[in-house]
Amino acid sequence: MSKIDADSEHSGQKRLGKGMIIGAWVSLLVMLTLFFSAYLERQNNPNSNPETSTNGVVKEVVLKRNRAGHYVATGSINGRKVIFLLDTGATHVVVSDDLASSLGLRRGRRISSQTANGVVSAWETSLSEVGLGDIRLSNVRASILSGLDGDEVLLGMSFLQQLEMVQRGKHLLLRQHR
Repeated sequence: MSKIDADSEHSGQKRLGKGMIIGAWVSLLVMLTLFFSAYLERQNNPNSNPETSTNGVVKEVVLKRNRAGHYVATGSINGRKVIFLLDTGATHVVVSDDLASSLGLRRGRRISSQTANGVVSAWETSLSEVGLGDIRLSNVRASILSGLDGDEVLLGMSFLQQLEMVQRGKHLLLRQHR
C-alpha cells in the first residue's frame, strides 16, 4: 500500500469517526428534547389519563392540580381528544373558532361574553358528548369564542354543574350520580 493510499484511508477513517461523534451528539440531543418535552407536558397536564372509578351508581374522576395550580385534563368532545382547563368562572364549555370548525360545530345565536380581556363576541352551540375519564354528558351547552388561541378547551359550568365537586389539597374529585 502506498503512502498516499494509507493517508487517504486514514483521512476517511477520521471523517467517519467525526461523523459518528456528531451523530451520537445529535441523537443524544433529540432524546433529551423528547424526554424534557414529555416531562414538561406532564407538569402542565398531570391528568393525561384521568384516574376513574365506577361502582355502578357513581362515577368518579380524580384530578391532580398542575404546577401552576390549575386543573388541566385530557378528555373528549364528540369523540375527539381535547385538553380541558377546568374553569368554574366560565358559564359554558368554551372552544376556539379553529377547534369548533374541526369538530364541525354549528354556530348558533351570537352573544357577548365577558372575559378577563373584556367583552368579546361568541356564538352559542351544543356539544353532543363531553367526556372526562368515565364521566360522559350529552347535549352540553357551549360557546365558540372568537379570538381564543390554541386548542385548549375551557371546561365551564354547563358541564361542571352537573357533577359533585370536592377539592382536597392538590386533588379535585368529580362525582357523577346516576
